Amino acid sequence: MDGKGIGRKVWAIPGGHIPMGSAEPEPEFTSRDELCLLNTNEQPAQVEITIYYSTADPVGPYRLTVQPRRVRHVRMNDLIDPQAMPLDTPYASVIEADVPIVVQFYRLDSRRAENAILGTIAYPVDE
Repeated sequence: MDGKGIGRKVWAIPGGHIPMGSAEPEPEFTSRDELCLLNTNEQPAQVEITIYYSTADPVGPYRLTVQPRRVRHVRMNDLIDPQAMPLDTPYASVIEADVPIVVQFYRLDSRRAENAILGTIAYPVDE
């Protein structure tokens, strides 16, 4: 990479929903939504996540850092400041960074012994 980084500064994920409960051992099989954040830049990425609900005002920003030329996995279940993420509640999220990053979203639903996992790239927002 030329140090410029790949990706976008703003990403949207409209279909969040952290499943309630898990049938498999925790923490590795805890039902969850998770973000995979890739920073190919030469400097840290300062990331802010805002959560949107159908019946409540948005919450955020949740702030975190992705180190240069690194990937960071973030369980949505672990976001607690400014407010813990509720389980079994539909939500959407907007991820904003001060440098271009790539965002992938996935869900592990382990409420049954037959685990299900879903992964998709987030929606990149043009600037």
